[in-house]
Amino acid sequence: MLEGTHFSDVTPYLVAILGLLVLWQYYQLQIMAGRILAVDIFDRSGVRMYIYVTPDDDSRCEVCARAHGRIFLPSQVAKNGFSPLDGTCQRSIPCLGVLVGLYGAWLEARAVVERARAAKKGGFALSPEDLRALVNGQWEQSISADTDRLGIHMIEAVCYEKINQAVSIAGYRYVISEVKEVRHLLLLVPAYLRLSLLLVRSGATKDAREVIERFERRFPVKKRGPHFPTVEQRTAMKIRKAYLIENQPAQPTSVAV
Repeated sequence: MLEGTHFSDVTPYLVAILGLLVLWQYYQLQIMAGRILAVDIFDRSGVRMYIYVTPDDDSRCEVCARAHGRIFLPSQVAKNGFSPLDGTCQRSIPCLGVLVGLYGAWLEARAVVERARAAKKGGFALSPEDLRALVNGQWEQSISADTDRLGIHMIEAVCYEKINQAVSIAGYRYVISEVKEVRHLLLLVPAYLRLSLLLVRSGATKDAREVIERFERRFPVKKRGPHFPTVEQRTAMKIRKAYLIENQPAQPTSVAV
């Protein structure tokens, strides 16, 4: 039956198949390590999950507090009428919250993505500790580092306000200075609002006023857009600026000798 078959003729094909199998296995190991990205042909946005975060202020309502750390898939966010909240914000001026999109190619993030895909409708929420563990993971060594960098800094800034204010201030500053893509524009207003507030609280009044004035230049009153501040947010900044002007240190007066 094997008469006329020469193994030397099929050997190159067998070696090629073996080489492809080894290459595929190596590819899988690299994906598992987060060094290369598994490309999903249906994913055109670079986002595989969204995380909703809200600053831990004493004035934050219970509904918004429950939503902190909640994970959503893009398919959920894309639905009409989507809201990260399970109810209506209880404050007359809505609590500040931001929905951050990530690809998440590093170990901790991949676990969250898989958990979100396996979860029932409505998703789940990460604890504050799990959120900090997520942003403290090896995301900078993953292939999605450039894609996720702004989002990571934003989440980190929100999560560390009461733990390490310097980390939060640096994170908000980074977001403000580095936002360039349209998908990141919605991070700007929350970053300005929180940065100016933290600077006021820390006594850095000069820096706080500079941030507010930069906010005013970036978002002119006569212009509108989906990522522009609301009337309430503009009012909050005006009140903050007025407070800084009213409480600015008195200039030393010259005394004639």
